[in-house]
Amino acid sequence: MADARELDPDYDIVLFGATGFTGRLTAEYLVRHAPAGLRWALAGRNPEKLEAVRRHLATIDPAAGDLPLLHADVTDPASLADVAARTRVVITTVGPYLAHGEPLVAACAEAGTDYVDLTGEPEFVDRMYLAHHATAERTGARIVHACGFDSVPHDLGVLYTVQQLAATGPVRVRGVVRSSGTFSGGTFHSALGQFSRARQMRATMQERRRVEPRPEGRRSRTSGGKPHRDPVLGYWLLPLPTIDPIIVARSGAALPSYGPDFTYSHYAGTKTLRYAAGGAAAVTAMFTSAQVPPLRRLLLGRIKQGDGPDERRRSKSWFTVDFVGEGDGRTIHTRVSGGDPGYDETAKMLAESALCLALDDNPPTAGQVTTAQAMGDNLLARLQAAGMRFETLD
Repeated sequence: MADARELDPDYDIVLFGATGFTGRLTAEYLVRHAPAGLRWALAGRNPEKLEAVRRHLATIDPAAGDLPLLHADVTDPASLADVAARTRVVITTVGPYLAHGEPLVAACAEAGTDYVDLTGEPEFVDRMYLAHHATAERTGARIVHACGFDSVPHDLGVLYTVQQLAATGPVRVRGVVRSSGTFSGGTFHSALGQFSRARQMRATMQERRRVEPRPEGRRSRTSGGKPHRDPVLGYWLLPLPTIDPIIVARSGAALPSYGPDFTYSHYAGTKTLRYAAGGAAAVTAMFTSAQVPPLRRLLLGRIKQGDGPDERRRSKSWFTVDFVGEGDGRTIHTRVSGGDPGYDETAKMLAESALCLALDDNPPTAGQVTTAQAMGDNLLARLQAAGMRFETLD
């Protein structure tokens, strides 16, 4: 079957979920930064809400008033199949993905259409691999999860670090995240849902490990570690239980440039031990609350999906991810940094990922792939041009 890249579909990109907070920011980014002539459309189940988004976008650029509006509903597989067949790339911000994501992944895999999302849900990613990776490989679809703050700065930051280190032997990298931004309601709902499904998440991960091929003659893994003070950065480090190290390790397995023996560790960084202890206590409390249905419902009710901070507050937010790479007897320190991580930069990363898949000459890949594997240097260059910083400090 020919994939969408070999055909001439109606659109280069379709954005599904523009009526939500992050989806609207992604649409705004495309209006402001998409190249001239890009053929794109908005998709959703509520035509009135889509029309309202289009009117808003037209206040930024009057040409956006002509954006096509497509019907797409996760409970209507035929509508998703129609959208997937008409575009090169689908962007989706509709989560939690474990609850709502699979029908669109299935449609894109079957149609040979590239797919990007914002998920930080390991169980969802593993389930999609088990169910749809083989189909996507056959049709040529590139299924690229975690194209926002989960996990682009970490995945591409490690790629950049490995390139600067240029070691030939074993490589160890640790990433240290610091941020002033707030997480979105959707991210909170997804995280709490995953914490409540720890047993199912482990079982799905183990099932994937049983069937997923491993690289021959090489290995790539994660290392958890314990809270400690980093001798290079000077921060107190707290192991961070996110999808990011899993994504990085999969890039390490896919790309020989990561060396014969690659290890990645992932942390939150704080300036004092007191803040590190407080962070550990907060994560423990959230995990415990997720196991108790009444407490979980209370927390989910207090933080709504689809809401977010205003532009003034977002403009004051920032993130850094410091990387320490070690190999061949050398140590280097690199950093990825940018503005508001949970919203503005996430919308930028998601939109640029879709533009990269739709327009750039990327490495030949298919199936479920990571951002480093699918787009690598092309996406890194796009994000640098868009204002994210990738730098070597020492």
